[in-house]
Amino acid sequence: MTKQEVEMRELDELHASDRVNEDERSAFEAQTGGADAHNGVPAQDADSEKPHHAMSTAKRLFAQMKNQRIRLSIVGASIVLYTVFNIAAPMYSAIVVNEIWAAVQAAWKTGAAFSVGWGPNGLGTHLVVVSLLYFGVWAFYYLQCVLMASVAENLNLTLRKAIAAKLEKLPLSFFDRNQPGEVLSKVTNDLDRISEVMQTGFLKLIMSVATIVGSIVMMIVYSWLLTLVFLVFVCVNLVITKIVAGKNLEVAAARQEAVGHLTGAVEEYYQGRDVIKASNREEGSAAHIEGLTEDVRAVAQKADFLTNCINPLIRMFNRFSQAIVALLGGGMMLQGSMSIGVLQAFFQYMNQVGEPITEASFMINSMQSALASAERTFAMLDEPEETPDPAHPNVVEEPVRGRVEFRHVRFGYESGRPLMKDVDFVAEPGKKMAIVGTTGVGKTTLINLLMRFYDVDAGHITLDGVDTRTMSRHGLRREFGMVLQDTWLFGGTVAENIAYGRPDATREQIIAAAKAAHADFFIRTLPKGYDTVLDNEANNLSVGQRQLLTIARVFLADPAMLIFDEATSSVDTRTEQAIAKAMDALMANRTSFVIAHRLSTIRDADLILYMEHGDIVEHGTHEQLLSRAGAYAKLYNSQFA
Repeated sequence: MTKQEVEMRELDELHASDRVNEDERSAFEAQTGGADAHNGVPAQDADSEKPHHAMSTAKRLFAQMKNQRIRLSIVGASIVLYTVFNIAAPMYSAIVVNEIWAAVQAAWKTGAAFSVGWGPNGLGTHLVVVSLLYFGVWAFYYLQCVLMASVAENLNLTLRKAIAAKLEKLPLSFFDRNQPGEVLSKVTNDLDRISEVMQTGFLKLIMSVATIVGSIVMMIVYSWLLTLVFLVFVCVNLVITKIVAGKNLEVAAARQEAVGHLTGAVEEYYQGRDVIKASNREEGSAAHIEGLTEDVRAVAQKADFLTNCINPLIRMFNRFSQAIVALLGGGMMLQGSMSIGVLQAFFQYMNQVGEPITEASFMINSMQSALASAERTFAMLDEPEETPDPAHPNVVEEPVRGRVEFRHVRFGYESGRPLMKDVDFVAEPGKKMAIVGTTGVGKTTLINLLMRFYDVDAGHITLDGVDTRTMSRHGLRREFGMVLQDTWLFGGTVAENIAYGRPDATREQIIAAAKAAHADFFIRTLPKGYDTVLDNEANNLSVGQRQLLTIARVFLADPAMLIFDEATSSVDTRTEQAIAKAMDALMANRTSFVIAHRLSTIRDADLILYMEHGDIVEHGTHEQLLSRAGAYAKLYNSQFA
């Protein structure tokens, strides 16, 4: 096995172990119909990019821009002036072209030189006026684009701040039922899509509607017959666009599904590559991937064709309409009912109407997509928040003794479905409490209640006699230090990670904490020692080394009480011994709560709580529980049979 495969194997094992803490939640969900069944989160469907409440979402989105009314007013005025100049320019160009044509004819008949006059009605004056009109079109288009970009980015910033503030107030249950990728998508992709569409699609849609209406009015003024011919072809284009767009959506959904199958298979085969090799299934797996890749190619080819064929097809019909209008317009010129200037102006209006209609499907789809993104964003902002802290929270008298009492605690993740029915125990100051039991019985839930990640449904949890619900969450949690099986480190140096809970610590204090955690010896072997930069996954450290850094972090914070949740479940025996030494030193004279699957690590606990179905069914020391030959003894003997 290569070094890369070994590292990937360790990473897979770590990810597998990370799920242990969620097993009790998963077991509860299995009894209640699964996560989606009880948290009310709908599954993704084919209409995920269409808003369910478009009008109310649009109103709420624009309400977010109430502090930008001046910019929006200027944008609105710019759109009006842009439309006026955009309609007036072709109309005035008809006068200019007629004047040029008259000057050319006069010069041809008389043999005089062609000249540009600069009087009040001279050709030169007309050329300057039409140039100013086209300059006005550009200037007001530029102004509204610049201002709309500012409006969109300020809206983006407003929503990002609102989401950032919301995330700090959301209860742990929200993060339990939402994958990190989903939340990140709302914070990044959805907001970026809203900003992009506000700058392009929304602005273009308003300008297009105004330009289309004004252009068609001018076309009717010039010739209702030519306008009717043009509108017939526009209707044909709209029908074609609708048909092709419908097919395109179907094929796009099929492509997304095919890509999903391929991605899932690649990820599965990559993670299970050692099993594939051991089972001699390389050729079979390669053939399967090849088949899925061919499926993606076929459906992507069809989707790309439909995407790229629509514009040439529509432009072809536009050319047909222009040819017929040219023929009819030429006949009208011969009859003297239309001038050459008016005909060329008519062609300009046709282009001003044709291009926006060609892009109408894209603009409408982009607007729907943006509203769907806004709807998802507002749905997160409307999530129920955790109960606020008391206005005048109680505090525990210093020094904190660390006496924790659960009095008849009742709790369930869903109303009417209790997981814990009557939990009652006392953790005396300075004692080591061990919480054990099979998967999904409520061990981690008990810790979550202690830290007020969730609030109890009934009963009380007290710290030194003070009900934790009367304390602020910050005041409660600063008294605890947690070491979890998920050894999360943040981007930064080793020293910064150790000092994460105490950023004002000196380098000497950081080193002392690392030594106490038995981490100093390996830190000094790193390329830059304590100044070695880690990413948030700390791939250049082993699982045990990452765990020792988290223990050093707690050492430095020096809390009154400790929580160890499967802190050694993902390391080897030798590393476990090193971590155990660090944990023993850290737990000295501190109230400690230890969750462990390996019962060998908690035999010295002052009190062991054995849990089943969310409640404590046995409690006592290791020797007392073994002598009773009950559930704990059976579990212990099963591990050491």
